[in-house]
Amino acid sequence: MEIKEKHGYSYIEEGEGQTFLLLHGLFGALSNWEKVVNRFSRHYRMMIPMLPIYGLPLKESGIEGLTKYVTGFVNAFGLDNMIVMGNSLGGHVGLAYILQNPEKVDRLVLTGSSGLFENSMGGSYPKRGSYEYIKERVGYTFYDPNTVSEDYVQEVYETVKSPQKTLRIISIARSAQRHNMAGDLPAIKAPTLLIWGLNDTITPPAVAHEFNKLIPNSTLKFIDHCCHAPMMEQPDLFNDVLEEYLLPQEYASV
Repeated sequence: MEIKEKHGYSYIEEGEGQTFLLLHGLFGALSNWEKVVNRFSRHYRMMIPMLPIYGLPLKESGIEGLTKYVTGFVNAFGLDNMIVMGNSLGGHVGLAYILQNPEKVDRLVLTGSSGLFENSMGGSYPKRGSYEYIKERVGYTFYDPNTVSEDYVQEVYETVKSPQKTLRIISIARSAQRHNMAGDLPAIKAPTLLIWGLNDTITPPAVAHEFNKLIPNSTLKFIDHCCHAPMMEQPDLFNDVLEEYLLPQEYASV
């Protein structure tokens, strides 16, 4: 996937058709969505903005600042009638966006979303200087820690070595924990798909059930042997669930 630069934004764009806006999590990257893009760019225009986790001014490093950034991205590219999908923090930002711009969103997909309750990296904020600690915490977000590549651990480790980046991570994580959306979710009218890891330790299954209860037109699907990032850990099952939800006519004709 080629990273593009336009209108002051870094992003990936693949395929044509209805826009599918993908929002990554706090330690996520554009590559987290690679298997989703490979499958769905046959049907959709896949757009993945690089969220400025480490680039916002410290006082704007939170849900509000990231939502404002996504709004600017959508407006700059003239996007409309979107399917918005977010993982973890990206789901939280997607929720905030749809509540402010309901007319722009056709459907919503959440996976391991924050917004109700979450454990930050397994219950603590990142510590600088300890590679083994970071490896353990990153592994905590996967059902099988062996799924995590050394390159990904190294990327997170290099990130949290920076004091300025660590401050922004903490600021955003605390903002997400303060920004509880329980009272706002019943206002979401768009059809919503919840795809959750049955073994999620960051946003446990009870959180998924609560989202399903509070969002009026929502459907909940669990994936077993899977933790906080199903699209990375069980990409084929994740894509099957998503495709059956979005393209039911294809399955009906089989």
